[in-house]
Amino acid sequence: MKNKIGILLLAAIMASCNNKNDLYDASGTFESTEIIVSSQANGQLVQFAVDEGDTLNAGAAVGYVDSTQLHLTKLQLLENQKAILAGRPDVQSQIDATQKQIDNTLLDKQRIENLVKGNVATQKQLDDVNSKLAVLQAQLGAQRSALNNTTTTLNEQGNAVTAQLALINDQLKKCVIVNPINGTVLASYANTSEVTAMGKPLYKIADMSVMELKAYITGDQFAKVKLGQKVKVLVDDGSSKYRTYEGEVDWISNKSEFTPKTIQTKNERANLVYAIKIKVKNDGYIKIGMYGEVKF
Repeated sequence: MKNKIGILLLAAIMASCNNKNDLYDASGTFESTEIIVSSQANGQLVQFAVDEGDTLNAGAAVGYVDSTQLHLTKLQLLENQKAILAGRPDVQSQIDATQKQIDNTLLDKQRIENLVKGNVATQKQLDDVNSKLAVLQAQLGAQRSALNNTTTTLNEQGNAVTAQLALINDQLKKCVIVNPINGTVLASYANTSEVTAMGKPLYKIADMSVMELKAYITGDQFAKVKLGQKVKVLVDDGSSKYRTYEGEVDWISNKSEFTPKTIQTKNERANLVYAIKIKVKNDGYIKIGMYGEVKF
């Protein structure tokens, strides 16, 4: 009688183990892509409103680094540029006088040519006026060239200031701390009024709307799993029951590795396993580091 009871208990235990193994084909933990947002400027945090657990939208301004010195530098550059460009000569007004002399000399030349034809003026008078005209035209060319060179030089100096202004504007833009993605703040490393520096971490954020279950499969399962495959994901709800989610295989490793100590596989004798990642839409219950099981 005792032997029969022992056999029945052993069978029940084995059946229980088999049923448990039948619940899943692979297991792993949930993870999400975490981004550490760092300061892009040096200075005091004039405002920084980021707390752990906050839900932030992509593109939202969450803080400011003091930019007073940059603003003053920008004003100085604008005034310098204004002074440089104001020094550009008015080419037309400065060559008008010389052009007027040339016009008058052309009239004199025409009159003398007519007088020469009537033998009233001499050839020397005509040569003199031609020489005067040539000198004035040369003066006009030199004057125009000098004025154009001065204008070009001042324009280039103004362009150099424009480049400096673009640099300042970029630095001012980086004084605004902009959140990069929609997500939940996992950790905050700074507070308002603290002094920060370029590259110093401010907070860590992750998109929790879609989680990734990193699970492990054995060699015989490896050939049966494909990208985009729909699977069932089971998560313990804390009351000896499971929440069920639909997942999609998003990544499959092409290299095997030794079974992590914290992971159970379908085949307990498997030494080498392959990692896979399964995307699961989060309803708010799934947390980073939570254990999950997969049923293909």
